[in-house]
Amino acid sequence: MRAMSQDALGGPEVLTMVELDRPEPGPAQVLVRVHAAGVNPADWKIRASGGHLGQPPFVLGWDVSGVVEEVGSGTTIHKPGDEVFGMLPFPFGHGAYAEYVTAPARAFARKPAAVDHTRAAAIPLAALTAWQALVDTAATRGGDRVLVHAAAGGVGHFAVQIAKARGAYVVGTASAAKHDFLRGLGADEVIDYRTEDFAEVARDMDVVIETMGGEYGRRSLRTLREGGVIVSLTLSLLDPGLHAAAAERGIRSEAMLVEADHAGMRSLAALVEAGRLRPEIAAVVPLEDAAKAHELGESGGTTGKIVLTVTP
Repeated sequence: MRAMSQDALGGPEVLTMVELDRPEPGPAQVLVRVHAAGVNPADWKIRASGGHLGQPPFVLGWDVSGVVEEVGSGTTIHKPGDEVFGMLPFPFGHGAYAEYVTAPARAFARKPAAVDHTRAAAIPLAALTAWQALVDTAATRGGDRVLVHAAAGGVGHFAVQIAKARGAYVVGTASAAKHDFLRGLGADEVIDYRTEDFAEVARDMDVVIETMGGEYGRRSLRTLREGGVIVSLTLSLLDPGLHAAAAERGIRSEAMLVEADHAGMRSLAALVEAGRLRPEIAAVVPLEDAAKAHELGESGGTTGKIVLTVTP
């Protein structure tokens, strides 16, 4: 099979097309023929630094939408021919930039009929991150006031929609050019981080989804009521004093890494089918041009997700 691999750490140019053996599904696994693969910031960060994966060679990518080709022994929830989407177990289950992947069957859910493979591939990692932050970690419920940083980005635009689906009042930070887009997703207020201090504008928040790292965490504490919660999604950029500073204010502080999640994927699929969750596609790029996709992502300022299409 074809796959985009790398033999060295570095810029987008290290991504090259190679031929690899097609994997075989083990017990409780499925083999999926990939139709589309989502691109996330973790991809280009690990491409350059190695991150959790260390030294190459390796094939990047965690977001997959495709068709089940084979199932391993003991697998009951998927059958050959099923259209599925999901996130390969992060971070060590990488390999979505390829024509085929194997993964635990429960890493996947049935693809919603309401979206094609390209749109489905944009959902898993970013939307699961938002779901696990808002629902599993912060227990967001109706009436909560939620602040989402970088609200027009991959995780952010899903967080806005999921929080609204939970009945929350949603405030997002984004550049002025993206305010209409966020209002279209349901944001109740939008703050231009370039001209306004969000810590002075957003008040009495119950939940903050912190996607930026560094000083954003400490500043976000000023927006939260006592008993609120801040969920940080950038472990590598986490302010080491954030948890202590939050505790002094009576605020719960959590740092989260996304996990493969069958139940979460099914919940996201239900929101998509109900018309309450839609992925915004910034660009669609063929697999062989993955380097261009990384260049676009690293340029900053994209709205939503970049997706690679995989042609057999």
